[in-house]
Amino acid sequence: MEIKEVDLYKPIHNYFTELGYKVNSEVNSFDVTAIKDNNLIIIELKKSLNMKLLIQGVKGQRLTDMVYIAIQRPKKTFSKEWKDKLHLIRRLELGLIFVSFKGDKSLVQIVCHPKPFKRKQSKKLSTKKKNKLIQEIDGRHIDYNIGGSNKTKLMTAYKENALQIACYLYKYGNLSPKELRKLGTGDKTGSILNNNFYNWFIKIERGVYRISEKGVQAIEQYNELSKYYLELLVNNNNT
Repeated sequence: MEIKEVDLYKPIHNYFTELGYKVNSEVNSFDVTAIKDNNLIIIELKKSLNMKLLIQGVKGQRLTDMVYIAIQRPKKTFSKEWKDKLHLIRRLELGLIFVSFKGDKSLVQIVCHPKPFKRKQSKKLSTKKKNKLIQEIDGRHIDYNIGGSNKTKLMTAYKENALQIACYLYKYGNLSPKELRKLGTGDKTGSILNNNFYNWFIKIERGVYRISEKGVQAIEQYNELSKYYLELLVNNNNT
């Protein structure tokens, strides 16, 4: 059975009616209104979440803080994508209602109520993420990536660090993690060599590594960044 947008109305109507609200449909430009003791609720309906629905919801906030958007319950509600969508809805201070159908039965689920978004608290909870972002920015030296890229291999701080190690192995030959750290490759040197995520290194004996053919190819591929690290090595040796 294909569910239409109008099929959402009756379950919503019944739900709020049972809570003691007077419920009406298509009042002025709003899909559903519910009122009790002069407390006005506006509900906008769509089969699925989209920009038009969010805009309709925000417009309703001109008249009342109690605005819900209602959609048919999606199949995947535990994905990262849905968590991001829910964050946006909460950020807009809208309520969200899921309506699900099984045969002749329907179920209304209040996912979240409209309430003020605590921005300071949200930022405080994301302090670790912010610090990790700054650490990633500080670990990059040349901007190889293109903004808006999707499903492409990106140059990260970790990959830069691995390339730096590859450059120094290319220049000096076989080295240990300790020797590489003395050259400035950082605290993650040992784990980068051990994990060998890009197959740029070859372990020739315990605690000693050399560059692989793929590592040499990487140096050629990222020649601008490789040049940066080799020049950095020269500058450090001259100081």
